[in-house]
Amino acid sequence: MAETINEVKFSDEAMAEIQRYISHYPEGRQKSAILPILHIAQAEFGGWVSPEVMDKVAEILNIQPIEVYEVATFYTMFNLKPVGKHVLEVCRTGPCCLRGADQVIEMIKQKLNIEEGETTADGMFTLKPVECLASCGTGPMLQVRELFYENIDSEEKLNEFLKMMRNKEHETPTWKK
Repeated sequence: MAETINEVKFSDEAMAEIQRYISHYPEGRQKSAILPILHIAQAEFGGWVSPEVMDKVAEILNIQPIEVYEVATFYTMFNLKPVGKHVLEVCRTGPCCLRGADQVIEMIKQKLNIEEGETTADGMFTLKPVECLASCGTGPMLQVRELFYENIDSEEKLNEFLKMMRNKEHETPTWKK
């Protein structure tokens, strides 16, 4: 069952961080805090932003929901449906493809038995090819949250990476540390 806007509730810590961001902008310009607030929302609500969560962000910012939807759907860093514990964002632009990104994506699909945009049955991994991650000299590379994993250019390196990720705990958002 989907949550309603009234049921969506940020933790006290997250609301304090949201208010801190909003305070950086003059009255009537609080919409400028939308990107960091969407990041907080995504971390707070399981790694994705539902329409109900986006509606709550709009309410907090005193803007129209469509203004939040426009931002959340434009940037690939926001997930609009549930994702796995680890979202494998594989760079698929030219330099990484020249160094084997397409093969890495295919190996991930085979090893995890998922397609692009899908999540493994155990909820551990979601495969999400993305545009340039600005690490052209060290491709093929992928990102999990804010961490880059570079030179994943062999099956052995990919196996090692996946093993490491299976054993890695989800990181705590910075405002909760």
